[in-house]
Amino acid sequence: MNPSTQPARVALPPVAWRSLPGDPEFRRGMRDIVPTALGVSAWGLVTGVAMVKAGLGTGASVLMTVLVYAGSAQLAVLPLLMAGSPLWVIWLTATCVNLRFIIFSALWRNYFGHLPRGRRCRIGFFSGDIVFVIFLRRFPVQKPAPGQEAYFWGCCTFNWLAWQIPCIAGVFLADAIPVHWGLGFAGVLALLGVACSMLAGRIELLAALVAACGAIAAFALPLRLNILVGIAAAVVVGLVTEAVFPPRSRIVAKERVAGSPSTPPGDRP
Repeated sequence: MNPSTQPARVALPPVAWRSLPGDPEFRRGMRDIVPTALGVSAWGLVTGVAMVKAGLGTGASVLMTVLVYAGSAQLAVLPLLMAGSPLWVIWLTATCVNLRFIIFSALWRNYFGHLPRGRRCRIGFFSGDIVFVIFLRRFPVQKPAPGQEAYFWGCCTFNWLAWQIPCIAGVFLADAIPVHWGLGFAGVLALLGVACSMLAGRIELLAALVAACGAIAAFALPLRLNILVGIAAAVVVGLVTEAVFPPRSRIVAKERVAGSPSTPPGDRP
């Protein structure tokens, strides 16, 4: 492609922190993530209980909640902590479980790559699975646009509170809340519902099915590597399908079936 024909990237200035509460996109981000709050809160509550039951203690559990801020990684390493596993095994397990955030970060760069490094690091720390999915629903075009940072922080603020408050409450109420209630599964259902709402096409559905089958088939792998297998399988299927059926050809095919005129280049929804 000729460089002169490539779309120009817009470098937007960072939003002012004190102006965020009054920003319409910030408030919209908080509203959009409200439906997932119940599942996230239940997940956080059971994680707080599980940390204390694993023998971490109140202080270490609260510290882990605030500093780690990754429910799946926290739950994955708890059995290793209880078994007295070597530190490198614990670190490697948490790394494998969180490898998906590398993919998230690569996409976040399309939106926030123009921001200062410190700002991008904060975005990387506070972003999460549900925030990522909801943000992509709001801004499907992967390029900087006004309101994106404010919307992101609106989602993250509510999601952070929905996680931290119940998780810390679970730490202090561990003796009164049995782990076998299985409240953490509500968080999985919340994330699953949001993710399914993004399966708008056959390629997305195919990639999701392949990822699920790959993760289930590799469930016996140690260190939760089945998650990585599922992600890798979905990426491969997506790339191959995109190469065989380019986006433009898929749009034209759909229009021919529907009998509608072709959409002009650059006006893809």
